[in-house]
Amino acid sequence: MYQLNTHASFDSAHFLAGYEGKCRNLHGHRWKLSVTIQKEKVEEQGQTRGMVVDFGELKDKVKEIADEFDHALIMEKDTLKAKTIEALREEEFRIIEVKFRPTAENFARYFYDRIKQDGYDVSFVEVYETPNNCAIYGE
Repeated sequence: MYQLNTHASFDSAHFLAGYEGKCRNLHGHRWKLSVTIQKEKVEEQGQTRGMVVDFGELKDKVKEIADEFDHALIMEKDTLKAKTIEALREEEFRIIEVKFRPTAENFARYFYDRIKQDGYDVSFVEVYETPNNCAIYGE
């Protein structure tokens, strides 16, 4: 089994609504997204002969997804009052509302699903919220 890995990073803020601890407060991370794909065989013909996939394409895809979240406030939908969101948007803050609690674990699953939808045979995804702590999702 061949495996390829690439990673990208993004900076963003988040908070965990309903959490009893420091992470209930707005705070930021330098998130690192690490994606490992797999394939039984390398390509036998064409430009990608001898490769699992073109590293450049994989790297660009992972960076594109990471860039969507860069320098934004990521929050679970319906966890702030409408007036608060309106005030933040008036100040032109970039807000991304997601349908899940924005934990490293949920991001790992989210990124796994996104990359798999793009046709890659994903082995697992790691999401680091600090240099020493990561969540891993794979099937």
